[in-house]
Amino acid sequence: MIALLWLVPIALCLGAVGLTLFFWTVKSGQYEDIKGDAARILHSEDHPIVHDDD
Repeated sequence: MIALLWLVPIALCLGAVGLTLFFWTVKSGQYEDIKGDAARILHSEDHPIVHDDD
């Protein structure tokens, strides 16, 4: 029972930190262009993907 007195406040604090960080990432624009970033990785003109068929 003593462990709950420690674990519940720790869990609430960690949840609050996680929620705060999530709102910070939304505010800073981390999730604005998700599909564009995925397409840029696959269609990079700077470093073409080369397969060596030996």
